[in-house]
Amino acid sequence: MSDRESMEYDVVVVGGGPAGLATGIRLKQLAKDKGQEISVCVLEKGSEVGAHILSGAVMDPQALTELIPDWKERGAPLNTPVTEDKFLFLSPTGAKQTPEWLLPECFKNHGNYIISLGQVARWLAEQAEALEVEIFPGFAATEVLYGEEGQVIGVATGDMGVGRDGQPTDQYQPGMALLAKYTVFAEGARGQLGRELIAHYRLDQGRDPQSYGIGIKELWEIEPSKSKPGLVIHTAGWPLDADTYGGSFLYHMENNQVAVGMVVGLDYANPWLSPFEEFQRYKTHPAIKPTFEGGKRIAYGARAITAGGLLSLPKLTFPGGVLVGCDAGFLNASRIKGSHAAIKSGMMAAEAAFEAIMADRSHDELAAYPAAFEQSWLHTELNKARNFKQWFKKGRTVGTVMTGVEQWLLRGNIPWTIHRSKADHECLKPAAECLRIDYPKPDGKITFDRLSSVFISNTNHEENQPIHLTLKDDSVPVKLNLATYAGPEQRYCPAGVYEYVKDDAGKDRLQINAQNCVHCKTCDIKDPSQNIVWVAPQGGEGPVYTGM
Repeated sequence: MSDRESMEYDVVVVGGGPAGLATGIRLKQLAKDKGQEISVCVLEKGSEVGAHILSGAVMDPQALTELIPDWKERGAPLNTPVTEDKFLFLSPTGAKQTPEWLLPECFKNHGNYIISLGQVARWLAEQAEALEVEIFPGFAATEVLYGEEGQVIGVATGDMGVGRDGQPTDQYQPGMALLAKYTVFAEGARGQLGRELIAHYRLDQGRDPQSYGIGIKELWEIEPSKSKPGLVIHTAGWPLDADTYGGSFLYHMENNQVAVGMVVGLDYANPWLSPFEEFQRYKTHPAIKPTFEGGKRIAYGARAITAGGLLSLPKLTFPGGVLVGCDAGFLNASRIKGSHAAIKSGMMAAEAAFEAIMADRSHDELAAYPAAFEQSWLHTELNKARNFKQWFKKGRTVGTVMTGVEQWLLRGNIPWTIHRSKADHECLKPAAECLRIDYPKPDGKITFDRLSSVFISNTNHEENQPIHLTLKDDSVPVKLNLATYAGPEQRYCPAGVYEYVKDDAGKDRLQINAQNCVHCKTCDIKDPSQNIVWVAPQGGEGPVYTGM
């Protein structure tokens, strides 16, 4: 297709989430302080900043305070301070609350805020634009551009107006090449280009395999009499079995709203398990259900999270670029928090890039970034929690006890390190070896089906475009996934994208309903043979989250 136009910047940032926006803001702050000029652009694949951002979320404001000390005066949407923490262990019918004195530090949220991360990102975008960061929403970076010596020299955005058959339509517009001295990849968990770069430069060599969870979330408007702004409830136990990593959250926000969700580790073994249905079931628990009775569900979404922590962090730098935020995997799973880590990593990357550009360098490795990380409070925090996910691989009881020992008894001063060797996609057992799980039908009041859920995520894709959920080999789904694992993609996808149907000859085939995709990336992570590869559709498509 036709030649691309190109634009040049000092720094190109891929992804308009907290990590990417913090990078842009910090670069411009440094330039202003030093009386220098620096050109920065941020590409965001969502139709607007925040459209694809989904998180619990309880935010630790430490990094935001470093980035923008007067955030309160500037009207940052951190409006609901945490007033109470509860941690419940659920059985099928009961709930046991952990006494507050027994709660490890990682589960205490004093000084933190219940937020909508999408709204925080929109606010950060305003701060960035006030500093003259150029933000381009609706543009998906789909290709890494390499120089003659193998260095990253920028990215290209995807072509628009390509038909399902791969040919240009009359709406065709070629993508743009954005060239930079340094390119910052801030795409979030399992970013398309981040995944490519990690493989290309073997950045994960010598690291534990990355570990992921799927987070499924709903936003509810509840009866005013039940609203307790500032209350944070976390649970473990039912409905998940003792061998499956996961837990849920219920956060009381302002305006009689409640954010409720569940994270299920994507290293689960039973292919009959459906994270979406487990979450729906969770809301029927006698300790949880009363919150939602008489209320109304107003939003839904899902997103994979990186949960491997420090031991799974890839090398952060390569010639011409860096990984920041969840594209690298900075989330602290023990605290169920990543936005503070994303902001801090973006700031450290920006400081390294600014120093290099002022020294007239380009396209080399920003070694000052990982060096700064190793000296930072973020490294200290992640190091204290380095074994968290590994203990839970040994079952919930061992995980709970050892997290208590490490975080409560030893205060994070841990003399041992435990490693994992298995990637999430290697963990499924054949369906014949596992207990089949029959989930109850949704009632349409507290529990719902996938399609009505996707509807309120405002997801939209132009149907006449190449399917963005690509298969390396079309025969694998039926031959392997259906035959051995009973078609697990029908259950792990929270949006009803995958279904097995009979063709005219009565044979099974995998149907991909790409228009339902909420860009969670679970299929790309959990597919047992790694045959499904998620690539960005046309820019601006996918969910449009509000308040999530």
